[in-house]
Amino acid sequence: MPSQIEFQLQRQLESRKERSLLRRLVVIPETSADFSSNDFLGLARNPQLGARFLKELQSFPTHTPPLGSTGSRLLDGNSRYAEELEDLIAKFHHAEAALIFNSGFDANVGFFSSVPQPGDVILYDEYIHASVHDGMKVTRAGVKKAFLHNSLEHLEELLQNVRREDQQQAGTGLSVNNKTNKYKQRNIFVAVESVYSMDGDTAPLREIVDLLEQFGAHLIVDEAHATGVFGEQGRGLVNELGLESRVFARLHTFSKALASNGGNHHWKD
Repeated sequence: MPSQIEFQLQRQLESRKERSLLRRLVVIPETSADFSSNDFLGLARNPQLGARFLKELQSFPTHTPPLGSTGSRLLDGNSRYAEELEDLIAKFHHAEAALIFNSGFDANVGFFSSVPQPGDVILYDEYIHASVHDGMKVTRAGVKKAFLHNSLEHLEELLQNVRREDQQQAGTGLSVNNKTNKYKQRNIFVAVESVYSMDGDTAPLREIVDLLEQFGAHLIVDEAHATGVFGEQGRGLVNELGLESRVFARLHTFSKALASNGGNHHWKD
């Protein structure tokens, strides 16, 4: 007889199946044509890239750095190799600094859970990636609001509302968190994707940047699906549009067009 948890999980699986929401792991035959993965450049099975990767590993004398991280980078898992790679990424993307994460998912969760400060505001496109939502679940920001997909009008309306509230708070002589007697204007972070994975459309980045600069807001661009496809040498849509110095932070992943693993956030100079 199944236990209570086994019974409950089976009921959940049956419910998902009835709603056509049940997903299964499948192994795609190697002879299949790829029309659905994120291997945009076909590098995942490229023999030249594979050979260069193995050559790079063989170049480490006595495995320095080690094959495994050995621990958190904040403890004893950091390496000169990792820091040199972050410097290389920052220079490649014309950014002041870059930080490597285990994945693009971790990069988004890490950013939105740590950078926005108490009382700050996050405005996000309603089609933003689920990883941003997970980051916002543990964010310190006081306000999180979605705007209609690619709608400059709705975004402007929300920006105006935030700054209007700031002005009203300034008139009371209190900050928005009421912890000090000195008023502080809230930081506004706006989260968008350069290329939206579900529909394949792009964000009007030029217009968004122009709009945000009027309100002193910070733009965060997820370039996961633009990496390798747009911009000089695949630097992304922000690069292609010449907006690198006007975007607060960009996310790039290694696991899609770059056929590797990991992700990074980098900041404007």
